[in-house]
Amino acid sequence: MHKARYFYSHWELYAMLIPGVAFLLLFKYTPMYGILIAFQDFNIFGGITGSEWIGLEQFRKLFHSDEFYQVFRNTLLISLYKIVILFPIPIVVALLLNEIRRMIFKRVVQTIVYLPHFLSWVIIAGLFVNLLSTSNGLVNQIIELLGGTPISFLIDNAYFRSILVFTAGWKETGWNAIVFIAAIAGIEQEQYEAASIDGAGRIKQMLLITLPGIVPVIILMFILRIGHLLDAGTEQILTMYNPLVYETGDVIGTFVYRIGLGQMDYSFSTAVGLFNSVVGFVIIILGNALSRKYAGRSIW
Repeated sequence: MHKARYFYSHWELYAMLIPGVAFLLLFKYTPMYGILIAFQDFNIFGGITGSEWIGLEQFRKLFHSDEFYQVFRNTLLISLYKIVILFPIPIVVALLLNEIRRMIFKRVVQTIVYLPHFLSWVIIAGLFVNLLSTSNGLVNQIIELLGGTPISFLIDNAYFRSILVFTAGWKETGWNAIVFIAAIAGIEQEQYEAASIDGAGRIKQMLLITLPGIVPVIILMFILRIGHLLDAGTEQILTMYNPLVYETGDVIGTFVYRIGLGQMDYSFSTAVGLFNSVVGFVIIILGNALSRKYAGRSIW
């Protein structure tokens, strides 16, 4: 009875949950019905209810595919490169921006580093294709001026992953720093005043107050990031890669796109996507457990 009275007395707050819950049900949970395709020999004309049930055959096909293991390796490598190289950079950017005292200059810098996030990958891919072109690209012109020979960056497996990491960092570093900037803003100013009285300089305050103050947010963002370990940036890669760099650039997302839409093998591509989701779920659970055990902090 007490819970019922509480509900009726705060019904306006519960009513505000309706749009969010409806969104989750409509766009997150309802499409999960399509997982059944992974266990069928799906026929586009027969639909889910009219397709033959074949059990785990698609998964056996998946794990016996040499191409999939190459794709899986590429996905892990690209994601790990992005985590190791790119994850710390927004933290550093947030720490440095926090030290800027001239507000006009600070806002200009923030606008510059935030702006690439609002560009689509199609625009960014076109920009870097022109910059890295072997005929008249700015980068190769500089290489030639320095006495080198032009490099075909976007069709060379030796450079393609590095280009993916660099462009992802250029696009998202400023945007990802927003979370850490907000976390820094929540640190009590009295701590800085006390440290200043004790003689701590700006660098010591950054290392001993600011950085420890945002550790919980860093852990949260890291756990969420490793949950997307098998999401190496499908949209980015689709706009930049080509058959010559499938060896190093083809990832699970692009593989699903090529097989599912290119060859219309919907059952196999659904099986690959389901495998991707299950592995991501397991990783985020393990990451949260390890964080709770060794760092004393976790999402739940």
